[in-house]
Amino acid sequence: MKANMGSTDKIIRILAAVLIAVLYFTNQIEGMTATILLIIAGVFILTSFISVCPLYIPFGISTKPKSK
Repeated sequence: MKANMGSTDKIIRILAAVLIAVLYFTNQIEGMTATILLIIAGVFILTSFISVCPLYIPFGISTKPKSK
């Protein structure tokens, strides 16, 4: 798959995942909400490392700067 995420998008996703992890480990979130948010955080981390967001593909969205 072709990369469609820019560096700003990756940083925001990683920061969101870290925030969710901190909330979980400080017991600010728990139960089903915590489980769902941890899954979302995992997806954020995975998509940041592979630079591809599957939800962007059908809409033709790309936050990656165009190469010259």
